[in-house]
Amino acid sequence: MKKIIIFIFLFLTTPYVLRSTPSFAVPMDSSRFKMESANVEIAGGNKTSTSYKLADTVGQLAAGQYSSTGYVVKAGFQYLHSIIPFRFSISNTNINLGTLVPSTPSTATTNLAVYFGGAGQYQVTAIEEGPLKTQSSNVIPDTTCDGGLNTCSETTAKVWASSSAYGFGYGMSGNDVPADFIDGTYFRPFPDRTASEAPATVMTSVNVGKNRQSTVTFKTNISPIQPAGSYQTVINFVATPSY
Repeated sequence: MKKIIIFIFLFLTTPYVLRSTPSFAVPMDSSRFKMESANVEIAGGNKTSTSYKLADTVGQLAAGQYSSTGYVVKAGFQYLHSIIPFRFSISNTNINLGTLVPSTPSTATTNLAVYFGGAGQYQVTAIEEGPLKTQSSNVIPDTTCDGGLNTCSETTAKVWASSSAYGFGYGMSGNDVPADFIDGTYFRPFPDRTASEAPATVMTSVNVGKNRQSTVTFKTNISPIQPAGSYQTVINFVATPSY
């Protein structure tokens, strides 16, 4: 019996860079008052009615994006006020490919969902913590797809349709997935952390969007001489927004 179980770890990262630099502001006080404000403008704030919500900055001095070595400043235009808070979810974190039959591919799926409203872009990456293997270290190798002109890699999906092409890999479909996943026959191997390979991008976009969804299809196919056992691995998905 060859049973395959994949455990998925889910991470979200939000990068922040804190730098200590001098700050300068125009003092606004007198003997009778002192005014403290996050910015200088004429009509900024949150406005609402029964049919809309608006957050704006009007008349702010020096609005725009400024950059130099070591920093980027995005002033005004609500750069950091996202109307869609960043969220990332995965529908199933315990993938069971069942009992495998030699030369008979087995598949299972999970869905990724991203909400993103920043001014930059987001990306979701994936990497395996090692190949599918048993506790006694029997291994199902990562797929190379059908081979020849259809030899896939960690960054390039190719057709994997032959029942005599063995291994473990994944396909993608849906929103914001890499263009090399042309249809449901195209697959890649996961990058392997134990081989010092870099994570692969599986979703990315610069567009604001709600509920951007993709489907990950896990696939494995074993040869008749594959040792019996319970094979496992861990796939890490990391979602990162930028602003």
